[in-house]
Formats: sequence, structure tokens, C-alpha cells
Amino acid sequence: MINKAIEISEGVYYVGVKDWNRRLFDSLIPLPQGTTYNAYIVKGGEKTALVDTVNPGFEKEFEEKINSITRVEEIDYIIMNHAEPDHAGAIPYILKKNKKAKLITTEKGSKMASIFYNVPNKRIKVVKDGESVTLGNKTLRFIEAPFLHWPETMFTYLFEDKILFPCDFFGSHTAFGFYDIEEIIPFAKRYFGEIMMPFRNMGRKALNKIEELEIKIIAPSHGPIYRNPEKIISFYKKWTNGETEEKVIVLYVSMWGSTEKMIKTLVDVLLAEKIDVCLYNLVTSDIGDIAKDLVDSRALVLGTPTVFGGMHPLAMYGAYLIKALKPPIKYFAILSSYGWGGGAIKQVLDILGSSKIELIDKVEINGPPTQKDYEKIIQVGKKLVEKIRG
Repeated sequence: MINKAIEISEGVYYVGVKDWNRRLFDSLIPLPQGTTYNAYIVKGGEKTALVDTVNPGFEKEFEEKINSITRVEEIDYIIMNHAEPDHAGAIPYILKKNKKAKLITTEKGSKMASIFYNVPNKRIKVVKDGESVTLGNKTLRFIEAPFLHWPETMFTYLFEDKILFPCDFFGSHTAFGFYDIEEIIPFAKRYFGEIMMPFRNMGRKALNKIEELEIKIIAPSHGPIYRNPEKIISFYKKWTNGETEEKVIVLYVSMWGSTEKMIKTLVDVLLAEKIDVCLYNLVTSDIGDIAKDLVDSRALVLGTPTVFGGMHPLAMYGAYLIKALKPPIKYFAILSSYGWGGGAIKQVLDILGSSKIELIDKVEINGPPTQKDYEKIIQVGKKLVEKIRG
């Protein structure tokens, strides 16, 4: 097998790898189309830099691609934009092959490089926000971007070629495609919901930092490279600002059908009012799809039966997911049923009570819903519509 680098600009090469078969990330995030671990070689007139590395297990393929452009031993700088193993995992392999290269990272990154990869301090060059290094006829500028999505993260900007290397920011989990296409936006949105949504404030700060930069290419560390960066930047501005649509995400579990009947009644009210509804049965749903629709939903409906005095475990998982991802949802309602004892609603409020989401209403029934119960649920739907359009 011949592994060759791909030139994306003069003297700038893609040397990353595609992981076609990976189906789960962080033991949490489904990867229906695999993912990529993007890395880049920047060859200047005097020095050569490697921007990011790859996930452990792909070192040989990675090395072959680098060697198709320049010998691994000839690299002068390794840029660690982010210390997570899918981007930094091959650093020990490269440093073992190359005895002269310096690892460039932030102050916090230097500590992580020491802890995770045993990189000695003498081989680390710490850079601060706005500092640069020259490769001769090419200049790399470093931009601190903490908590996108780890505290040590930085972006690297190649001044002469107007290329931004933002590591996970602007990324997407898919092995399909090389350059951006129209179909990439749902994957980028899904990725944002899974990874970046809890850090929207830091995302806005990062966008402000790069606003004055002329950017012709965005080369992230997951997914396709953007040759038309304006579009993904415009979406990120909306997503980091928490802009929502007239849209409700509905998460539910039903054991004997009562909760599902309640949910479907409420959904019918919303649809009749032309509210966009994204309905997810937590028994079968993809967490990535849920995260994607959390990005711009204005309201949440959570449906759960009572199990042993509390929420169904899958509904509890859904509630904790909302709490962890911190979506821009403004309103929520709870529908619950029980057989011989309630308690699920109290647990929902215990989990989501500290959030800034406003509870519009709650309905708890014993046994299958009656006509009177349906009338209450219809009223809940109408209240939600009023708030959503308020």
C-alpha cells in the first residue's frame, strides 16, 4: 500500500489518516461514517513543521505519508494544538524517530505533554497567545483557544497561505470526502452539539480572535477541509450565539405505551401549529442525532414512566445529557405516567432544576391516559407554542 501526502496549498500537505471503521468515540459518541485524524506538514524555505499527529495505531501509515514529502527525521517543529490522544497520540513515536524536533504548545499543553506522553521539558517550546515562529518563507502564528474543548487548546495560523489549523474547532466526524461539500453541515452540526456546545462562550471568544484574519482554508483535525470557510464560520456564529429555531426536541421512553400516547398527543398539537418537532425514542436513538438537534431547539419535552420511584434509566440519561451539553433550550415540559407510584417528575426537576431552562408545565398520570388527561396535554402544547413564538 502506497500512502502519499496530498498538497492543499503550496508547501502545505495533508498527512492525516482516515479511520473508516471506527464506530464509537469516547465510549459515547456514535460514528456512523467513521472519522479522520488530520495532520499537516508545512514546508518553509528553512524549516519544516508538523501540525498535529494521529490516533495511536496509525503511526506507520502516518510516517509513510510524511516520508513521501520529507523525512520524519527532518521535521523541526511538532505543533500540538490539542493534547487529546486522537491528535497527539503519535507524538512519542515521532520524537523517538526524530532527535531534534521541538514540540510547540501552550503552557498548559506543556504540562499535558509531560504527563500523557513523557515529553521532556528540553524538547518543548512554550508559546503564548499571538507568538509566531518562522519557517523561512512561511510564518506560523499561535492563538490560544482554551476549552475548545480542553484547557490547553490553541489554533495555528499560517500567515502567508491564510490557512487556519483549529484542531477540533470546525471539525466533523466523518471519513467521507476530503474537501467540504454541502452535505458536511449536518455532520459539523452534530459534532458541534457533541463536543463544542458546552463551551459556546469560549467558542464566541475564539471567533472574535480570528475575525480579523484573512482565512482562505480551514484545516481542522477531524473531517473535511474547508476551501470555502465563510459558510462554516457563519454557522458557528449562530451555534455559539445559541440562536434557536421554532423547534422542539422530544425525548421519551415508554414501557407499556401510556407515556408514548401522551407524547404523541402533544406532538400532534405542535405539528398542527407548524412547530418543527424532532422526536426521539431513547430506546433506539443515536446520541449524535440528539446532540445535533439540541444545537438549535428552543424547547424540550421529556417523557418518562416511573420506575422504582424515579425516572426510567434511559430518560435519566437523556436528562443528564441535557445538563452536560448545556444546549440553548429555553423552555421544557415533562410528561410522565406511573403504575402504582409516581416520582419521576421530581427526579427530572432535581436534575434540570439548576439549569436556566424554564419549566412550562408538567403532567403526571396514573395508568393509561384518559380524555381529561389528553385535554391537559393539549393545553401544555398550546402553552409551549405561545412561549416558542413569544
